[in-house]
This record gives sequence, structure tokens and C-alpha cells, in this order.
Amino acid sequence: MHHEIEEKKDSLDPDVTALYVNQLTVNYDKNPALWDITLSIPKGVLVGVIGPNGAGKSTLIKAALGLVQAISGKVEFFGLPLKKVRQKVAYVPQRETVDWDFPVTVKELVLMGRYGRLGLFRRPREADRSAAAYYLHQVGMSAYADRQISELSGGQQQRVFLARALLQEADLYFMDEPFTGVDLATETVIIHLLQELIKKGKTVFVVHHDLSTVERYFDWTILLNMRLIASGPTDQTFTPENLNTAYGKSYALFDEALKLSQQKQTGIKN
Repeated sequence: MHHEIEEKKDSLDPDVTALYVNQLTVNYDKNPALWDITLSIPKGVLVGVIGPNGAGKSTLIKAALGLVQAISGKVEFFGLPLKKVRQKVAYVPQRETVDWDFPVTVKELVLMGRYGRLGLFRRPREADRSAAAYYLHQVGMSAYADRQISELSGGQQQRVFLARALLQEADLYFMDEPFTGVDLATETVIIHLLQELIKKGKTVFVVHHDLSTVERYFDWTILLNMRLIASGPTDQTFTPENLNTAYGKSYALFDEALKLSQQKQTGIKN
């Protein structure tokens, strides 16, 4: 009980809390998408948001960012509403939601990461361009700076997206399925850069589908299926019981989840 009281206190303490969600409920066309979600995420962790299709993973991110309207609930970043800390928060939406035929070059797309600071009508300074070039180098895309974004592969597009988010130099990042449809080399680059962000004290949320990498990638896991199943350190939340609750025995991914959990338990026993 004492531990629960401490957790409640932390959830309201901006010195240690990156994201606080209290009783968040979201409907789509009168159908529940998220129901009464309450959670507190500490600063400086890499968070996996997992659950079956339709569980509300993307909705949680969009509701926190005000991109979808919640019926009820409160969301705070570092103890403040989003409007007071908007420049501290970066968002990488799903790649397929973007019009990649839009006529813009790679470096122009990355520079859009600074528009929040510059205002739409102020030209980027040399420092902004240098920073954009630096982050393009970080994601291995320097050679493509003058290419049209329509010419890129899926993995290259995702790397450019990441560079744009990095250019915002935010304190908290939301990434909606950054590993979907990318090659292993790109996934490796992305997870390395996210881990580097964590080392700098940033907080990163990743909507994620591949259960086999959850334990390797994430410090903290949020398990959703419209309701919150669990939120906490991955070694405490990524359990057979929670996976069973989230995915259900009839769900195709449950077998995979169960095998992973059993392997983990076997490894611990040995």
C-alpha cells in the first residue's frame, strides 16, 4: 500500500513525471476507443505502447496531443497542460498517413521540425540548417538531402521523419509505429538513436507491434486493450498474465506472446 501512495505522489510531481494521464476516455462515433485510462510515466524512459489492433494505442497518443477529442480526462506533460509545453513535445505519426508525393526535398522536410520555433514566415537561420544537416547525418541520410521525398524507400522516409523530430530537440517524443515496414538496418539505426535520447534524459513513447523485441527495446511498457491492462517497468508488466488479458486466447498473437513469456520464465528458472 505504501508503494501505491508513493506512486500517486510521483504522478503529480513534475520533477519526476513526464506524462500524467487521469481518467482519459475517448469515443469514435459513439464507440469506445479508450476507457478511463489513468497512468503516470517517469522522465527518462523508453516506453513501448503495445496491445492488439484496435486497442487504442494510436488513440492514446493522439488524445494526449489533442489531435482527437477526449470525452473526459486530464493530460499533463511535466506537470503542465500541453499548450504550455508544446515545444517540448515532438510527434512522429504513422508513415502511411503522410502525403509523400508532396513536392518537398528531404532537407526541407527536416527543417519543418523547426517551424514551431521559427513561426511559418521566418526563414531558417544557418544554425537551423546546420542542425538539420547534423540530424540527417545521424540517421544516415546526408546523401539524400536534395532528393524529393517521393523518391525515398519506406525505410528512408522513416529515417527522415526521425531526423525532423530530432531537430525539434524536444524533451518528450511520441512515435507511432516507427518500425513498421522498415528494413532491419533502419530499425537498428532508429532504436540506437532513441536509446541515445534516453541517455540524455529525454522520454520516448513508441507504439509497437513486434512482441519479440519488447523486452530488448523498452524500459517501460504500457499494455492496452481499450482499458489499461498495465503500465510499469517492462520486467514487471510484460508477463503471461498481462499478455493474456490484453490479447486474449482467441487472438492470433497470443500464442506468440505466450511462447515468449514461457521462454522468459524458462530462462529465469535455469
